[in-house]
Amino acid sequence: MISPAPQSKAKSSTGEKEVLVKVRNLKKHFPITSGVIFQRQVGAVKAVDGVSFDIFKGETLGLVGESGCGKSTTGRTILQLYKPTEGSVSIKDTEENGQESYRELTTMKGEELRRMRRKMQMIFQDPYASLNPRMSVGRIVSEPLRIHNIMGRKEQDEYVEHLLERVGLNPYYVNRYPHEFSGGQRQRIGIARALALEPSFIVADEPISALDVSIQAQVVNLLEDLQEELNLTYLFIAHDLSMVRHICDRVAVMYLGKIVELAPSNELYDNPLHPYTQALLSAVPVPDPALEKKRQRIILTGDVPSPANPPRGCNFNTRCPVRFDLCYREPDPELIEVSPGHWAACHRVV
Repeated sequence: MISPAPQSKAKSSTGEKEVLVKVRNLKKHFPITSGVIFQRQVGAVKAVDGVSFDIFKGETLGLVGESGCGKSTTGRTILQLYKPTEGSVSIKDTEENGQESYRELTTMKGEELRRMRRKMQMIFQDPYASLNPRMSVGRIVSEPLRIHNIMGRKEQDEYVEHLLERVGLNPYYVNRYPHEFSGGQRQRIGIARALALEPSFIVADEPISALDVSIQAQVVNLLEDLQEELNLTYLFIAHDLSMVRHICDRVAVMYLGKIVELAPSNELYDNPLHPYTQALLSAVPVPDPALEKKRQRIILTGDVPSPANPPRGCNFNTRCPVRFDLCYREPDPELIEVSPGHWAACHRVV
């Protein structure tokens, strides 16, 4: 049974917010095989294990959690870079007759999926590995245009120079190669490539984690400016919780393949409900010595369980400081709306 997606009850001037992307019961399990010649599946790594949420048009939804919890796999599976094991992903699209409808991505193949990729793009985490070192900047940024056969060669060259200017790079850099640029400049090239097809939805997979602190703010400000200018919608995957509060409208907290809490940014930081969210936020430094001294740090014991063999009941029961008998029983706690727009999956809360 597919659970309803967590949604915000916030109203805009035109009524309820428009949903651009719908994710329902999304799962991505990587098979574990045994044998040299005749391989058989003996298990599965449950990287993403049944997540449901909506992403509103024009918003930035943050996805946070510790390494290995399934954040990047969620983003890649939404974009169909990984084929989901189960579940549904749909995105709003305008048809030829001008009407808008939701298109199911998980059933698309071949040319149909290739055309939909114009609507959704990705900014990768590592600016050093995501750019082809044998291609010039001009060819990297114009590659989506060539693949989708958009514009002639002259128009492509002019458009690439315009894109480089838009992301803060000198258009005369078109004939240079990635190794001639710093990390921040390379990430700007990746952003320009993602913007080439004028998408409506972008997955930003930890776009600042590999950059110097002095450069991170510049890239985040650029993403915010582009969002306002082009009406973009972001799924922003990150580790830095203080940066997430700055850039995101809502935040989803992920643990071991599942979303444990989802709320508007300020609400989540001011009133975290799930014990895992409380532990994460207790580790964020506060730039006030008096407040920092009064704060109580929550130290989690034990290691993160293997996604190939998650614990029975609540995934967090092996490390939770407030666990009790019900936490070890099945079924898992469901993601339930505790207050308007604030969802949590915890027996203590609901």
